[in-house]
Amino acid sequence: MEREIIDRCDTTCIHEEAVREARKQMLSDETAGFLAELFRTLGDTTRVKLLFALMQRELCVCDVTAVIGMSESAVSHQLRILRNQRLVRYRRQGKILYYSLADSHVARLFEQGLEHVTE
Repeated sequence: MEREIIDRCDTTCIHEEAVREARKQMLSDETAGFLAELFRTLGDTTRVKLLFALMQRELCVCDVTAVIGMSESAVSHQLRILRNQRLVRYRRQGKILYYSLADSHVARLFEQGLEHVTE
């Protein structure tokens, strides 16, 4: 019969060297906060779909609206959130705004997350 795994030690013991090394490398509260905010931003289905569409190619707001199937105001709101988190950028060509991923880090982050959930 398989024994149930309990997510804690059966006894209390502190491995001083391991704790010391982990503390040296620990994120600051500020950095942890920024990272948590990034993951909260990515924790929305609409924004995930929006980023995936922009991974494929640069799109104008009207194109994103057609791909996602949402109103232009809803898409604009989501793009603003992604822009504030520096996940997307835009360029203006006349009256049209074209959006793309901010940089290769965003694509890698997204690809790794996608790989994690599909394998």
